Amino acid sequence: MRTREGARDRRAEPAATGPARTRLDLPRTARPGLLTLPAYDPEAFGKLSERIARFLGTGRFIVWMTVVIILWVVWNTLLPDVVRFDDYPFIFLTLMLSLQASYAAPLILLAQNRQDNRDRVNMEQDRARSDRNIADTEYLTREVAALRQGLGEVATRDFVRSELQSLLKEIDDRREAPEML
Repeated sequence: MRTREGARDRRAEPAATGPARTRLDLPRTARPGLLTLPAYDPEAFGKLSERIARFLGTGRFIVWMTVVIILWVVWNTLLPDVVRFDDYPFIFLTLMLSLQASYAAPLILLAQNRQDNRDRVNMEQDRARSDRNIADTEYLTREVAALRQGLGEVATRDFVRSELQSLLKEIDDRREAPEML
């Protein structure tokens, strides 16, 4: 920053000479060294592994794998020796299938672990929702019981009607009683 006179304000900017200082209140993210390994996003890798595992579990994959193997065998048995690249025991085909299986198994396990984690989170949320529903139901049950008790002490319409009818009958009986005497 510059002040009115054009001189640099040394309080606002770090010194230009020397190594840059890191903040002491934050932990180091990486050790300084000659070799730094590339960083990868585990979430993106997990999503990719799930897509691959999902594809490996489809009929489309089985059909394409069968077509590739049939073409491989036909190419290496029926075509001339000059264009064949894997003769009869098909060692290269075996190697390719083993390589595919060695990558498929860990990718499927990784996708399964991610699904287990999602299922665990969903179960915890369902359990919490169920606990809230039970608490709400118990609260409403207590409220309904309190209302029923309160209504037991309150005069209902039928009770008031029956009491009025008995009072009117009693009044009529009293009117008729003096006339009888």
